[in-house]
Amino acid sequence: MTEVALIDAGGANLGSVRYALERLGVQVRLVRDAQGLEGVSRVILPGVGAAPHGMARLHAQGLVQPLRDLQVPLLGICLGMQLLFDGSEEGHVECLGLLPGIVRHLRPATGIRVPHMGWNRLLPLRESPLLAGVPARASAYFVHSYAAPLGEDTVAACDHGGLFAAVVQRGRHSGAQFHPERSADTGARILRNFIENEPT
Repeated sequence: MTEVALIDAGGANLGSVRYALERLGVQVRLVRDAQGLEGVSRVILPGVGAAPHGMARLHAQGLVQPLRDLQVPLLGICLGMQLLFDGSEEGHVECLGLLPGIVRHLRPATGIRVPHMGWNRLLPLRESPLLAGVPARASAYFVHSYAAPLGEDTVAACDHGGLFAAVVQRGRHSGAQFHPERSADTGARILRNFIENEPT
């Protein structure tokens, strides 16, 4: 059975992510310090809330440098994905720096509410093992006020008053801005792809 490290960074989605993984037959190891990362084949960084708080928690747990130095695939979910980037304008905080770019606040407009909450479509931009078997324009469940811009690492975009990165991958570092654990078959397939497929 595959053992996946699930970082306990204080996010309210921790339990639901763990349950989603266990439904896939994954053995989950809750990790609160660097020692917990030893010997796992995959690492998932979930999170909800504010980037400054999320980074402060990782610093307090001594996990920032170990996450930067990981030699196994890492998946960030929601805030966890945002923390993979260079920084966030939310609190002007420095993040993990595993992906280039700055996470920015979504701009409200006529008919466009922030936070972005609910189901929205994924718009594939390039091939990735993460999207294997996921239908084009599949829907996923989002809850967020900040998002990463499109870049060369963007696998799929989403449109909410403008395009933003919904799925990203650079080598063994990947992320989903939406909540796979709340995204029915689409989310389950992406989690399974992360666990079973080698990154490219």
